[in-house]
Amino acid sequence: MNRWPLLLILLAAALALFFRGPWFGGRPMHNDEAVNAIKFGQLWENGSYRYDPNEHHGPSLYYATWVFNKLTGAPGFDRLPEARYRIVPALFGVGLVLLLPWIRDGLGRSGMLWAALFTAVSPALVFYSNNFIHESLLVFGTLLALAAGWRYWRTGRWVWAVMVGIGLGLMHGTKETFVLVLAAAAMALVFSFLWARCFDASGPARKSASLNFLHVAGAAGAWLLVAFLLFSSFLTNPQGLIDSVLTYLPWIQRAAGDSPHIHPWTFYFERVLYFHPPKSFLWTEGLILLLALVGAWAGFARQKLGDANAVFVRFLALYSFLLAAIYSFISYKTPWCLFGFWHGFVLLAGVGAAVLIQGLKPVGARVAVSLLLISGAGHLAWQSWQAVTEFAADRRNPHVYAQTSPHLIQLVERVEALARVHPDGYQMLLKVVSPDSDYWPLPWYLRRFQRVGWWDEAPADPYAPIMIVSSKLDAALDARKTHLMVGYYQLRPEVFLELYVELGLWRTFLERNPPPIDRE
Repeated sequence: MNRWPLLLILLAAALALFFRGPWFGGRPMHNDEAVNAIKFGQLWENGSYRYDPNEHHGPSLYYATWVFNKLTGAPGFDRLPEARYRIVPALFGVGLVLLLPWIRDGLGRSGMLWAALFTAVSPALVFYSNNFIHESLLVFGTLLALAAGWRYWRTGRWVWAVMVGIGLGLMHGTKETFVLVLAAAAMALVFSFLWARCFDASGPARKSASLNFLHVAGAAGAWLLVAFLLFSSFLTNPQGLIDSVLTYLPWIQRAAGDSPHIHPWTFYFERVLYFHPPKSFLWTEGLILLLALVGAWAGFARQKLGDANAVFVRFLALYSFLLAAIYSFISYKTPWCLFGFWHGFVLLAGVGAAVLIQGLKPVGARVAVSLLLISGAGHLAWQSWQAVTEFAADRRNPHVYAQTSPHLIQLVERVEALARVHPDGYQMLLKVVSPDSDYWPLPWYLRRFQRVGWWDEAPADPYAPIMIVSSKLDAALDARKTHLMVGYYQLRPEVFLELYVELGLWRTFLERNPPPIDRE
C-alpha cells in the first residue's frame, strides 16, 4: 500500500483511539462490566480461571486484559481503575481500522479510507468499544477471519488459511453468538455463489484461488487450538472446550424468550437510525445506512465500483443484511449485540461513499460531495463525543442500557468514608441484601472490603455496622433504634438502595466529618 493511504489509515486509527480512550471516565461500571471485572480479578489475583458454561461469556477478554496489565505493570486488583479495563476492548476497536488494509482490494482504496473514517466515528462502534464487554473482541475476530479469508481466496497461501482459523478461534473464545456470525457468513457465501452462477457469467474474470483441503484442515486446526487453549485455561481445564458447546443449552432458553431482555425486532434500528428522547437531540446514524445501501447496490449491479471488487462487496452486503436479520429475529436483545452487523454496514458505507464520488465526473461536484460526506462524518463524531462525555450514563443516549447511576458512586464513597473511621477499616462487616442479586456492580466497587455478605433476601440477622438494602424490601432496619437509615441511592433506573449505619459509627463519622455550616 502507498504511503498516503497508510498515513490516512493511521490517522483514522488515532481518531478511533481518541474517542474510545479511557480518559472518558464519567460513566460508572455497568453490571456486565463489573461481572467481567470480578472474573478477571480471580485470574489476576489467583492466576486461575475456569470457564462457566451457564453464565458469562468466553475467556478471551480476561486473558487479553491479563496480558495488557502484565505488560504495563498494573497494580493489585483492589487498586485497578475502570480505565485499565476499558482500554483493552478500546484497543480491539482501534484494531478494526488497522485491519482494513487487508481488504483494500475488496473495498477499493477510497472505500477503505472512508470505511476507516466511519469506523473511527460511528457512535455505536465508539460507545461499545469503550465498555469492558466482549463485543469489540468478537467483531475484531470476525474481521480478522473475513479479511484473512479474502486474502486466502485471492492468493491461495496457506498462511492466510491459518489466520482464518486464528480469527475463528478468537471468535469462539469470546462469545457464544459467534455461531450466528458463522451462519450469516455461510449463507452469504452460498448466495454469493448462486448469484455469480446466475448473473455473473459474462462478467470479468475473477482472480481467485481454488480450495486446498490441507489448507482447510490447517484453518480448522488453528481454530480448535486457539479455542482449546482459551477454554481449557491453557491446559488446566480440559473440560472447557466441551463446556463451550454445552453452554448453548442455557443460552438457547434465553434466546427463546426466557429473559427480561425481550424486545421487538425494531429494537436495534431504533437505536442507530432514529432515537429522539424528550429534552434531547436526535441521535441517528442514518448516513451509514444510506451509504451502505448505495454500496450494496453497486456490488450487485457491478457499477461505479472503481477498484473495489464486486464479489467482495456483494458478500459483505449479504453477510451484513443476514446477520442483522438474525439478530432482529431473536427475541433476546441487548443493544451492544448490534455491534457485529452494524460494523458490516459501516464497511459497506465506505464503499457507498466512494461510489457516490466516483460516479461524478465534474471535479467540483466530487469536491462538494466529499465535503458533504466529511460533514456527515463530523456529525457522527459529534454524537460520539456526546455519547462518551455528557450522555455517557444518561438514558437519553441510545446506547445506554440498564446503566449504573452515577449516584451509586456517592454511596460507595460514603461507605469508604465510614470504613476510615471504623476500628476494623476494610475488615469491617458489611451486609448487602437485594432480591435476585440486584446489587451489581457493588461487588466490584466494594472489592477492597474483606467481609461482605451478599443475600437475595433478608437473613435471620441482617444487622452489621453497615447494611445496604434494596428499597423493594421495605426493611425498616432502623426500627430498633440501633441503626439509622442515612441515605437513599439510585443503583440504576427504578432500582434504589438504602444505606443503614450503626448509630455509634454514624456519630463517630459525624464528629470527624462535621457537615458544613450554612451561614445564610
